[in-house]
Amino acid sequence: MEGNNPLEKAETVDPEVRAYVYSLVNALGGSSADEEGRYVLGDDALACLRDLKRWLKLYDEKLNRLDVARCLAEAKLVTGDLLPILASWPEDGRNDRLKARVALASLELLVPLTWPMEPNGEMTMNHHRHMPYIQQSQVLYKASILTWDSCRILRQAIRIALPSIALPRDQRTARDEGIIKLLLYFLRNVASIRQIPNLPSQDLEMEVSRSATIDAFRDQDVFALLLTMCSNMGDDFNLQDVIILDILFNLVKGVDVKKLWMTQSQRDGHEFSDLKARLSAEQHTLREAKVNAPSRHSRFGAMIWVKGADGKMSSVSGQDSLKDDRAFFKIDKSKKWTKPQTKQKDSQHTMYDFDRFENLTDSAAEKLRNFVEEFLDSGFNPLFTHLRKAIEREAERVLDINYRQFFYCVAWFLNAERCRREMNKNEKKPSNVTQDFSDAESYSLVAAVLNQETFITLNRYMQASIDNKEYQDLNASMRCFTQILLTVQEMTQSPLEEDQEIADNIQNRIFYEETTHDRIVGIVKNYKDQGFGYLDACTELAHVFLRMLERYSKENVDLQIRSRRKARQKRKKAAAQQTTTHGQEQEVDPDSDSGNEDLVDTVQVSKERKFDFNRFAAKFTSQSSVNTFTHLLTCYKDLNSEQLKRCHRFFYRVAFKQDQAVLLYRVDIISLFYKLIKGPDGLDPKSVVYTDFSEFSRQLFKKMLKKLQERPELLTEMLFSKINSTLYYLEYGHEKQTSATTRPPAELEVKPGRELKEQIGIIVTALVRDEKQKLVGWVKSVLTRAIAERTLWEVTAASGQEKATTEAESDAGILRGAGLGEPSNITARPADEETRLAMFRNARLRLLMKLCAFSLLGDEAVLGAPWIIPGQIKAEQLKEAKEAIEQYESRPWQSENDEETAEDMLRRVRKQVGMDTEGDGEGSGLHGTGFIDDDSEGNDDIEFEFPDNIRSKSKPNKRRSILEELKKQRRKRKRGEGGSSDDDADGLDDAAAAERRKRRKDANDERRRKIKSELYIFDSDDDGDPDFFRREEELRKRQEEVIQKQMELGIGEGQQEQNQNQPKKKKQTMVRGGFIVDSDDDDE
Repeated sequence: MEGNNPLEKAETVDPEVRAYVYSLVNALGGSSADEEGRYVLGDDALACLRDLKRWLKLYDEKLNRLDVARCLAEAKLVTGDLLPILASWPEDGRNDRLKARVALASLELLVPLTWPMEPNGEMTMNHHRHMPYIQQSQVLYKASILTWDSCRILRQAIRIALPSIALPRDQRTARDEGIIKLLLYFLRNVASIRQIPNLPSQDLEMEVSRSATIDAFRDQDVFALLLTMCSNMGDDFNLQDVIILDILFNLVKGVDVKKLWMTQSQRDGHEFSDLKARLSAEQHTLREAKVNAPSRHSRFGAMIWVKGADGKMSSVSGQDSLKDDRAFFKIDKSKKWTKPQTKQKDSQHTMYDFDRFENLTDSAAEKLRNFVEEFLDSGFNPLFTHLRKAIEREAERVLDINYRQFFYCVAWFLNAERCRREMNKNEKKPSNVTQDFSDAESYSLVAAVLNQETFITLNRYMQASIDNKEYQDLNASMRCFTQILLTVQEMTQSPLEEDQEIADNIQNRIFYEETTHDRIVGIVKNYKDQGFGYLDACTELAHVFLRMLERYSKENVDLQIRSRRKARQKRKKAAAQQTTTHGQEQEVDPDSDSGNEDLVDTVQVSKERKFDFNRFAAKFTSQSSVNTFTHLLTCYKDLNSEQLKRCHRFFYRVAFKQDQAVLLYRVDIISLFYKLIKGPDGLDPKSVVYTDFSEFSRQLFKKMLKKLQERPELLTEMLFSKINSTLYYLEYGHEKQTSATTRPPAELEVKPGRELKEQIGIIVTALVRDEKQKLVGWVKSVLTRAIAERTLWEVTAASGQEKATTEAESDAGILRGAGLGEPSNITARPADEETRLAMFRNARLRLLMKLCAFSLLGDEAVLGAPWIIPGQIKAEQLKEAKEAIEQYESRPWQSENDEETAEDMLRRVRKQVGMDTEGDGEGSGLHGTGFIDDDSEGNDDIEFEFPDNIRSKSKPNKRRSILEELKKQRRKRKRGEGGSSDDDADGLDDAAAAERRKRRKDANDERRRKIKSELYIFDSDDDGDPDFFRREEELRKRQEEVIQKQMELGIGEGQQEQNQNQPKKKKQTMVRGGFIVDSDDDDE
């Protein structure tokens, strides 16, 4: 019945576990009255500490619970036992082994009890129940550790690990390394514990603040320990780099670097200026309020109704609504829009958040500045070099969060180095005081993060963060990249020539990669609710990168960039063009000089590497980039002068430098600019950037009004964001004209040896299998219409002419009608846009049209070129083509070989080998057409050369014997070459090889000039000219008459008459097959 009592307090921990833990805590020890209230250890104190450690490890850690930690927090083990034990260890008690072991055991308990806790998705109900209480207890732990009265706890912890630290690295045991790691984890825990914002405060904000932590670290020699370990990183210390990085990150995150290097007078002046700015803002607010302040005549109040365009009535109260546009402003303020929010991680309350600023006291700022200066002078390069190498090899001790810490710390310390140099440059020192830090000092102090390895790691990490959408990691890497750019920019102004050369080399490497440019543009364009810190970092990076690149491109006119993707595509395109030109294969000479090919490839890549800053800046002038900077400017009340200037420079570049002011012609952007200047709640007129924005807004509004007069439709487009097509139309008044530069596909043909009908069947089958039945049907419809028109013309021509007859000449089907001429051409009109594109792009459709007697009108194959059926084609030929299509459309073509498909029967049309083997150079009198140039007349040096590998017309046996003879000669030549020594072959240099190739080519040319092949000698009897046969027939008849007369009159007279009547023969040059030959034809 006791368990059902509603008034009984709920048990948060198992009572048995609580009893065991409490008994161990009570047996550990306590304050004694006999010892004047000092802490006295129990008889088995060391065993109790070890048992408590086992409970934490075997119960909480193994069962993934927090019960033991909760019990220890309730029992006040840390403040009541562990800290008094450490404080009771005397300074001269080094030889007391028992107390040293008890102190070490206490430290082993302090580390897990002070380990920072962060909410995550794997938390159980037990974690949610105990975590708030334990986090509040940890705040008490930190306050007690930092402000213990009788002893310095941090110094006592260092004393525990000091013997292990003093040993050389090769003499340390695993226990020594564990003790050092234990100490560093304890320091990390103390630095990272903070007051949780969403938990009740215990009035300990100052005791656990960053300033209190820095003061304790400085006073208790923690900074000295960190400097010693950092400066010897890689020599005496190896595995401690990641833990030290975590400590540094928790010390410097959120600290304003510029305030650290302010002198006391500058800090007082800065505080005074901050106070002055706040007072000025307050006066501005009062002035705004006085304008609408009530008077004795306005105490009666007023209420008006405002009728909207949709007829909806809105009520507004106050007499100030009667003047100006106050009524509309009040209506706007009353509007509320609940924007749908996506579920996001609460990253603002984690220990790894670095976007919140920390205000330090003057003493803490001074101590932190001294530590940072010493760290930059001695420990920066060893620590970050060691960390970068560990990150590159992905060491097990490097966690994912350490990447973010690494890049943030690099950015912070680079900014600190820049501020220190600027402060030392402007500081006035007495003449008798020597300067330890001269203006001409090199940047070698931070050279560890200014090398190529760091840039590669940074670029890889930025791209991985973008791909994984880890925006806090990307935020840290962007800050790092920005500070590297700013440091390099200052190096260019260094008086040391070495620093200038290094800076120029770094800029060249950074700006050389086009992927870096595209990544920064993509970051700015893809901003969407990632937080103010991310927004500030990405806009600052874009601003710095753009300005540095602009200045560097002006100084280096021949700046080259590398775009690997585009270069590979161009090499592929060049290879494709070399293989096929207009769908025809070309033969590539394998013996051609590869040096020329490399030279051509280099020229092409260099042409693509040419950098154009205007083209790159145009990438930033997009609507997405404008939206990003508009989001930043919307928070103008929280921005400093530097951030406001950043926004002003960007909008000025968009509107006037890039002449893309149309992107800013949007209602919300125009309203924002108007509110900045005219209010209400605008910029302070006394601020530095007010004048800049005022002048910019005036020029922008003036330009917008002028554009509205030119393009009245802009008034409607001001409600929307601008896309590219709309942007071009509003800028120039017409749509952007795009010209298609697509080339026609490669020309196809059916493998020879097939009849026309079977060829049509093959291509129809290929189209049907490719699901192009629609195109086949279109060809049939065109043929049907053409058959009807051509049949009608033939019938009309046959019936309308009584005396004229139609004569079909040859198999080509040329039709001639007396009096009517030839029939008109029939145009093949596409049925839709898809068919029109297929007529140009589909090579199989083009082949089917050619087989069906279609022909392309004109010589130029461009998109939209008309196809026609010539007038010489008879209707019968068209009918045969249509019947073949219908036959194979219903029954696809099948080869005798089952493995051979219709697609296998198609191939590209091979290009004919031309006569001009040397190209189109000067002195080439012979061309592929077989005609002689006019310029070649009188040039006796150029002779006809037969092409290589000519086809012989000899019998198969003869060709086979010739081939066997060539093989024998080749084998003899190989045996002769094999007998030569390898030393002689290897001894040939390039000049000798080139001379050898030239002699071989000259001998080959000389041999080809002497060829008199029978392949190009033709008899006149082989000619099939009808006129030739007709003349031969007349000549034969005349000869028969002469013979008859000779038989009658006698041989002598007949021979004389024959010589008188026989016509003379004249030698005539004819062209056969593209070659020039001589024939003896009769010429009447």
